Amino acid sequence: MQLAAAATGFTITVAAGLWLWVRQRPTADEIERRRRMMLVTFGRLVDGLLIDTFELPDAEGQARQMLLFTYAIAGVSYECSQDITTLVDVLEPGSVKVGMPCSIRYQPGSPENSILVAENWSGLRDRVNGCPDQHDSRAAQRREPGRRAHA
Repeated sequence: MQLAAAATGFTITVAAGLWLWVRQRPTADEIERRRRMMLVTFGRLVDGLLIDTFELPDAEGQARQMLLFTYAIAGVSYECSQDITTLVDVLEPGSVKVGMPCSIRYQPGSPENSILVAENWSGLRDRVNGCPDQHDSRAAQRREPGRRAHA
């Protein structure tokens, strides 16, 4: 009886160890994707400012697209960056307008854990509220003399 219990315990231990050794570990990009989804689902919103976009080489020498943003919570200012390399299907890095206000999602209790963009959410804004964009056709019609803006 004791031999059977010992053999069963040994088999379970070996099987668990083998599973831990062979299982697929998530990549750094998968861990980052899960973090973004958690923040989209549970994160709080705060106003911020997009400071800069830049490229940073990774360990393999490939360029990573980064956003640098700042925000304040309870009187504490945070300056964070986000890697958006895997989000090129959602956001074209060249289209980002630096210096624009934005919305930041952050983790309550750990406000330094924050994002500006995710697969299904973006805190980027095309323009400042109340200030028309240069490319807004209705605003352009209002500026041209002799042309009426149509709603």
